[in-house]
Amino acid sequence: MRIAVAGATGNIGALTTAALERDGHDVVRISRSLGVDLVTGEGLDAALTGVDAVVDTVNGPEGSLEETVAYFAATTRNLLAAGERAGVRHHVLLSIAGVHRIQGNAHYAAKREQERLVEAGPVPWTIVPATQFHDFAAMVASWTERDGVATVAPLLVQPIAPADVADVLAEIAAGEPKGRYADVAGPDPQDLVDMARRTNQARGREVKLVPSWSGLFGPEMAGDVLLPGEGARLAPTTFEEWLDGQR
Repeated sequence: MRIAVAGATGNIGALTTAALERDGHDVVRISRSLGVDLVTGEGLDAALTGVDAVVDTVNGPEGSLEETVAYFAATTRNLLAAGERAGVRHHVLLSIAGVHRIQGNAHYAAKREQERLVEAGPVPWTIVPATQFHDFAAMVASWTERDGVATVAPLLVQPIAPADVADVLAEIAAGEPKGRYADVAGPDPQDLVDMARRTNQARGREVKLVPSWSGLFGPEMAGDVLLPGEGARLAPTTFEEWLDGQR
């Protein structure tokens, strides 16, 4: 199959591209750095010529809630419209598990808008809600780190290896549209603060971590809000196994 990956130069996009090529598919890489602007649509029609399926792994720049929603809405509308013109038969969107349980977070609001557009759009679709990635904790800590100290919200998550997410996306893109897919998660729940500590240790970094709800993630995300729902598809790679690759 000829499958396009939007956001192909990002972490998940690159891994998804590799998984698809490993499985023998012809992959079209879509990103601004490769000459396709999803916000304006420039270059998109040419990129989707002859494409059977599109996998949307696009990430967006940080901004206000309105800016973030506008960015993801524009890229999604353009992908769907160009996909319809090109005769694309399957649009696969990577989303977030629990996205409808969280209010006030800009990224979650943008993902909800993406889902709404895909569900109402002209191309048959599958939405894949995934939990946070294994590298999420250290990334969150890096956002607030100052002079060797970082605040981290004490979230309960069930993280998944980025490569496992890519494998699921590649599998689904090659199949028939499934509508809303089951949540995709790693095998074990983890505490975000502990994850950040262990990741930094594995990478040889000394960072003092202070649990706090004062950042982007508030108490509304406490408890089991971010955990996968019933019937989730559990990926095989544990956090400990992923950590071994960080040393």
